[in-house]
Amino acid sequence: MTSATSLTAPSTRLQPGTGVARSSAVFISRSLRHSLRDGEGLLMAVALPVMLMLLFTLIFGGAIGGDGYIDFVVPGVILLCAAYGASSVAVSVNRDITLGAMRRFRTMPIRSATVLFGHVVASVLRNLLATAIVVGVAVAIGFRPGAGFGEWLAALGLVTAWILAITMLFAFIGLVSTSPEAANGYGFILLFLPYLSSAFVPISTMPSWLQPVARYQPINPLVEAIRGLLMGGTIPIGQAVTWCVGIVAVSLALIAWRFPKGRDR
Repeated sequence: MTSATSLTAPSTRLQPGTGVARSSAVFISRSLRHSLRDGEGLLMAVALPVMLMLLFTLIFGGAIGGDGYIDFVVPGVILLCAAYGASSVAVSVNRDITLGAMRRFRTMPIRSATVLFGHVVASVLRNLLATAIVVGVAVAIGFRPGAGFGEWLAALGLVTAWILAITMLFAFIGLVSTSPEAANGYGFILLFLPYLSSAFVPISTMPSWLQPVARYQPINPLVEAIRGLLMGGTIPIGQAVTWCVGIVAVSLALIAWRFPKGRDR
């Protein structure tokens, strides 16, 4: 009896159970498990914004804004928390690219883009949890928003939109960076945006040449809108939503340009 051995190329057709929904769920679960196992990273993603809030309210607050400063600063701390949490996506995506995991995923009968989808969705879920913890700590130390259910819901929508936008931008940074260390360094630049806005001090106290930069960058309308929804005042919700949608659209275009097969390292 003669045995015949034939070599065939791996099939790229999706098999039952490997569709977009199933593979997306698997990669979301994978990213969440990585987050839970990275105890130090998870702790810092939550602890650092809380420590910054305590620093600004309990130490600097008396000199900057007096007793009511906590109501002024918490919206900025919420957005800072989202940016810190999302920055880890750049490192996670880059590790998949540079350490060979993405190359392996591309040989499987799945849509490889669902790997990025898993990173983004897990980041949004992780950062919403961190935001809830930050708001809980803020309320415990004296944050007293006068918002109703509708205003809270609108503020949650804006925070979620910002988390999604900044996460997708960090995912692109992870794709183009040459190493996880570089991805972490490039992403760190975006973390300075909240400081260059009305998140921590009024823009009128900044140098005159810096005020237009602070006023027209994406964080500022988000801070003002969330502050207006929770505490009352001007609510530039149209500008805030436009910035988030614009960042998502640009990030999607950049990822679609950079992600195609054959660009792994």
